[in-house]
Amino acid sequence: MDIKDFKAGKYIKQIEYSSFLPEKINTEWIISSSKVNHLLSEANRLLGELNAFSQLIPNVDFFIKMHISKEATTSSRIEGTRTNMEEALLNEEEINPERRDDWKEVQNYINAINYSISELEKLPLSNRLLKNTHKVLLSGVRGKHKLPGEFRKSQNWLGATLKDAIYIPPHHNELSDLMSDLEKFINENNYYIPHLIKIAIAHYQFETIHPFLDGNGRLGRLMITLYLVSNDILKKPALYLSDFFEKHKDYYYDNLMRVRLKNDLEQWIIFFLVGVIETSKSSIQVFKDIIQLKADIENNKIPKMGSKAEKGIQISRILFQNPIITSKKLVGELNIAASTANRLLSEFEKLGIIEEYTGFRRNRKYIFKDYFELFDRKE
Repeated sequence: MDIKDFKAGKYIKQIEYSSFLPEKINTEWIISSSKVNHLLSEANRLLGELNAFSQLIPNVDFFIKMHISKEATTSSRIEGTRTNMEEALLNEEEINPERRDDWKEVQNYINAINYSISELEKLPLSNRLLKNTHKVLLSGVRGKHKLPGEFRKSQNWLGATLKDAIYIPPHHNELSDLMSDLEKFINENNYYIPHLIKIAIAHYQFETIHPFLDGNGRLGRLMITLYLVSNDILKKPALYLSDFFEKHKDYYYDNLMRVRLKNDLEQWIIFFLVGVIETSKSSIQVFKDIIQLKADIENNKIPKMGSKAEKGIQISRILFQNPIITSKKLVGELNIAASTANRLLSEFEKLGIIEEYTGFRRNRKYIFKDYFELFDRKE
């Protein structure tokens, strides 16, 4: 079926409302749009370049950890949490008690990402994996009473109340067939469907089905990265679209809704591919900037430490894993005295590598600002 001929579904009358029943998607898809094919070619080229960078950089998992922290913060912010990336990198006892609920949701999302990526070694991208990941996502936080790890057993909706909802997903009795069809589509190999087209359609369908009572947005966005990794398009989970979706939040929701209202799947796919292109460019630039920053520190700054340069290299590795550091953390990581840790941090501050940002005389925190801002750019 050509994407131009797609019929999204129909509204089904329930007792006091009408829910949307989407068409199943496990079929062969044809892309006749020249614009879609042009964007697809560019997106594939940039993904290939990003994949190459993620394999060439030593200790790339340090930087992937930062990507994951950013994704968890941004994706959760779309859903209304207020934790910033700096807070996401801190321990719970360092977080203002009033903000700990939001912080825990972000930490759950970080855990859910790490869990699901590791599980791909044993499980395909499947309903079982999505349910297991959902359980991690909602464990012990505000959504813990909303059936963690289980598809919903009641109606949900987008909006303040059911009566004024802007969108009402399919009735829960339809979920089993719809999610089975989605799972088959994601893992179907008999039809040749370009991977980015496939995951664009799958993401739309997941958000349209809205199979869980809570966490659908975060899980649906994570599903994009899981698909790319599970199909070896990316060897490392280095691409996350939440930042693009947040910057264009209205267009994101409007384009999803446009499919349901006007059957315009093509416009959604165009938006999705532009997101892949822009996010890939940004991620590639981050990797280039990391290489340059690392070389400058190791070749120009740390040698000025003289006999302590070896310790300086160790500290820089710690900072590339987490750009926020304290004397206490350094004592634990390097097994050194507190006085030594304070002197080393003072030297790093004089070299312009880190900045103290609390203003406290005790319990001081330092940030590797040049590195942190690569992931927390204010554009």
